[in-house]
Amino acid sequence: MTSKENALNWFEISVSDIKRAKKFYGTIFGTDMQEQEMMGMKMAFFPAEDMNGKVSGALVESTQHKPSADGAKIYLNGNPDLDNALSKVVAAGGKVVMPKTKISDEIGHMAFFIDTEGNNIGLHSNN
Repeated sequence: MTSKENALNWFEISVSDIKRAKKFYGTIFGTDMQEQEMMGMKMAFFPAEDMNGKVSGALVESTQHKPSADGAKIYLNGNPDLDNALSKVVAAGGKVVMPKTKISDEIGHMAFFIDTEGNNIGLHSNN
């Protein structure tokens, strides 16, 4: 990795029920996630521009993917205001475990929720 490359270029959120997880994330972010089976895995992709060098990822159901609230933490983009997505978490079947919290004026805000699969996921927004 060079100093000009992103440290993160792909993420996968482990799920045990791809349909349920796709519905949850589609609801809180107001987006349609495209599904595909690849290499024995069921995947639903977060929206992204193909090959633009920006980070993207997917929900993944496979024998190698085990949902957990204790694993690595990722922060999904909640811009322009993470309250938009956070306000839909409970109705979509998740649980807010840390409400919108100010980090600083320069960095913005963060929050955590537990998704329908049991993963502890962060949200970040500038506002």
